[in-house]
Amino acid sequence: MSMEQLKNLIDQIEAHRRERSVYQFGLLAFIGAIVLGGGSVLLPYLPKSTPIAVTPSEEVAPSAYADVVLSAKAAIVYDLTTGKVLYEKNAEAQLPLASLTKLLTLFAASEVLTPDAPVTMTSKALATEGDNGFIAGETFRFEDAAALALVASSNDAAEAITEAATKVADAANGTSLLASAAAAVGLTQTYALNGTGLDENGEISGGYGSAHDIALLAEALLKRVPGIMRASIDPLVTVRSMSGNSYTLKNTNTEISHITGLMMSKTGYTDLAGGNLAVVFDAGIGHPVAVVVLGSTKEERFTDVQHLVRATSAQFAGLRLP
Repeated sequence: MSMEQLKNLIDQIEAHRRERSVYQFGLLAFIGAIVLGGGSVLLPYLPKSTPIAVTPSEEVAPSAYADVVLSAKAAIVYDLTTGKVLYEKNAEAQLPLASLTKLLTLFAASEVLTPDAPVTMTSKALATEGDNGFIAGETFRFEDAAALALVASSNDAAEAITEAATKVADAANGTSLLASAAAAVGLTQTYALNGTGLDENGEISGGYGSAHDIALLAEALLKRVPGIMRASIDPLVTVRSMSGNSYTLKNTNTEISHITGLMMSKTGYTDLAGGNLAVVFDAGIGHPVAVVVLGSTKEERFTDVQHLVRATSAQFAGLRLP
């Protein structure tokens, strides 16, 4: 082989160096063998389009979500750190929210009420579906009423919060208050007709939104009222009214102990909505991820979320995070 031919071959290899490192090594070894052995074999010209085999270390690992099967009509796994959607199923579909509407209620109230602001259980609030044993006229701190709405999904507390916030904000009604909150967070598929999420009738839900919107709302709440949101992961909530009465209620998410690093949780269920569930958990050190399922069943909403949490943990274990 002449020196000019050898130089041409080296120039060709250098052009492929960055994206063809594995093949380059083989060519250099082959050239070295020729030069050292005094051979005169010429290698053919390799155009840039020549396919090069990818080594196993360069292959993209299969998605941990590939085999996930859900009962939910819609779902999302949303990385709150990077803003990336890791998994989605009809994530933009507008569906009944049931008690996930209470998350919007709490955000709206947090804009106008301080943690110590009074929230009174009016007769109207106590007339909503469900009975937690509260007394008409009884007053709670907003922070405590919010814990009741989150942990026990108390409709009484959610309605009382809506009334208190509407009055302080001097809003026309609760619907306009909630609409303003949805706009403030940038929720494009979400609106509410009441602060509880209870179905208005057999055909109209109390709130509508998408899995993607709920993930964004969860993120906004964790930033605005992290202390209040922490209460949502407790198996029980105990609060005392300003008159001294104590109430202890169970968490409506009976599976909270099965998710490591849980940061927030909210359930939802009505006839129109089916089973809904939204959680945020830490998938790494300080790496929160939101998981939301809508339109599942009362029981399978929990298994749906568990499937997605496990898949997310597996995906993170196989990712090379920046």
